[in-house]
Amino acid sequence: MCWAGCRHPPSPWHSPAAREGPARVNINPGRCRGLPGSVAPSTCAPAMRGLRARYHLLPDQDEELPEGHGDTAAEEQPGWEGAPAAPAPEELCRLVLSTQSSILRDRDIQELGPHLPPRLTQQPWHLLYCTGRDGFSLRSLYRCGGRPGSPALLLIRDTEAQAFGAFSATTFRCSNGFYGTGETFLFSFSPELKVFRWTGRNNFFMKGDADLLVLGGGSGRFGLWLDGDLHHGGSHPCETFDNETLSPREQFCVQDLEVWGLA
Repeated sequence: MCWAGCRHPPSPWHSPAAREGPARVNINPGRCRGLPGSVAPSTCAPAMRGLRARYHLLPDQDEELPEGHGDTAAEEQPGWEGAPAAPAPEELCRLVLSTQSSILRDRDIQELGPHLPPRLTQQPWHLLYCTGRDGFSLRSLYRCGGRPGSPALLLIRDTEAQAFGAFSATTFRCSNGFYGTGETFLFSFSPELKVFRWTGRNNFFMKGDADLLVLGGGSGRFGLWLDGDLHHGGSHPCETFDNETLSPREQFCVQDLEVWGLA
């Protein structure tokens, strides 16, 4: 007699050999249907479910899991309830010039903008000084260079049409020693944009007097320098920025020069 009360030959799974390992039962409720002493399928089903909890499945049987259990596909989908929210993309700085630059093209301006500090995002820059309007004079550059502590953008084009320059977190001015911050950097378009940031080896960011303006230094070499009449300048690799020579030649002649600042 089977567990449900049916009379039929004993199952081979009930033999002593089968009991030596983990007990496994393959139950077909149809075998009980219509036999003497059998119970209705509706009463067999609860018993079967209880028995399945106590026995291992046969290799050809599939476990029927409750709906929603064991489904890891939903967890692998992006945006599921337990997944961390994706970080918002950091907004890049966009360089906005109030008037047309005679040195940088629109593409150059778009490439340079993301390298400025994020706090300057989309703030309008104004032309404070240019040689075409204000003449060639370092003293005039200091005088028109904007409010103390205001950031400044220096743009230069030499007589070989090479564009390069520097960004400073503070205005260009006369000083007794070097000044500036680690946000200062040099750049050149040769023809693609190259940016040279502070290396941390020294603090020789900027120094100015009536006859010379220098940016970057170390071992007697300046990353960028301009003379008092702004006609001549030079660029050398330096420890402050680990830069390449910004112009095609280490010494150059200035064609145009602009200083931009915030209003």
